[in-house]
Amino acid sequence: MTHPSTHLDIVAAPGVFADLATAQEVVARALSARGLTGGIVDAAAGSDEAIVVPGDGIPIDVPSYSSVVRVDLGQCTPDRSPGIRAHIRGRGLDGLRFAIDSAYFHRFHPGTRLKYGNHPEQRVELRLPEGDGPFPVAMLIHGGYWRSRWEFDLMDAMAVDLTQRGYATWNVEYRRPDEHGWDTMTGDVAAALAALKTAPDSLDLSRIVLMGHSAGGQLALRLAADSVGTSVAPALAVSLAGVLDLRVGDERWLGEGAVSNAIGARFADARDTYEASSPISRLPLGVPQLVVSAVDDDPNLVEISRAYYAAASAGGDSVTSVEGPGGHFAVVDPSSEIWGEIISAVDASWAVT
Repeated sequence: MTHPSTHLDIVAAPGVFADLATAQEVVARALSARGLTGGIVDAAAGSDEAIVVPGDGIPIDVPSYSSVVRVDLGQCTPDRSPGIRAHIRGRGLDGLRFAIDSAYFHRFHPGTRLKYGNHPEQRVELRLPEGDGPFPVAMLIHGGYWRSRWEFDLMDAMAVDLTQRGYATWNVEYRRPDEHGWDTMTGDVAAALAALKTAPDSLDLSRIVLMGHSAGGQLALRLAADSVGTSVAPALAVSLAGVLDLRVGDERWLGEGAVSNAIGARFADARDTYEASSPISRLPLGVPQLVVSAVDDDPNLVEISRAYYAAASAGGDSVTSVEGPGGHFAVVDPSSEIWGEIISAVDASWAVT
């Protein structure tokens, strides 16, 4: 059996970094965290997957590699050229860390890419546990304040951990409203859930858990409410630091106006859209819920989750709250202390549903 290489090249065009030493420091830390060797080079040493930083708008000679993770430090149009497996864009120098993580998970814990629509962003990555199943399904909806520079690679570590725990993971990409509009995004996550009907027979569709992080928490709980009575419906919906009250999110100007930027209007001018989309306005959802907060997160998000939990409990839904240490990303980090509490709460829900 051939083992994947632990060497990873980051091929960077001359002058693409303002200070090469800083980029090298970012890369060295990220490689070490994943047990990899390598670094920034002018040309890749082999034909394995490479990370390429070509500069804005510069095409990549893809046939030189088995596949490519493209990195553009600034915001730009997505590169969906054949052979480019992932395009990390608009995340600044930290995009190098995200690219290294993406390459690591692809090499050592690969999933299967599937489409649920015709647009390139209508895709999921399926990972199946060992064994015959049928397996409970965790549908993962990433966050990023509904902005296109954040993609489903944010959920890779979580997907791998859940798969190792016996869950089939359905990691969803979807079109974001800054490039495609709010209703398009809502339709995409609904289509991704419905597409489970065409997935492998080894999935137990009576045990679907929707798990959404940050903006994805809003999408997950809204989707749960929309799915009641449909042929594919979740048995549990989990908010991981979710934006569960869009009116408050708009009033507090969360994410530098992320809510109104995504919806296209402030609450006062689009009340119907806000109320149809905001989980707290949809209560009772009619689906069991788990509301998770890390106490060192943005206090506005912690407050929103606590207020939502109180309202859901008073409204008659079956709802559980988990709070623990850490910041905004601790709730999707399998190495965090709170992660074990999340898994225990999700596992316990199957004994009730």
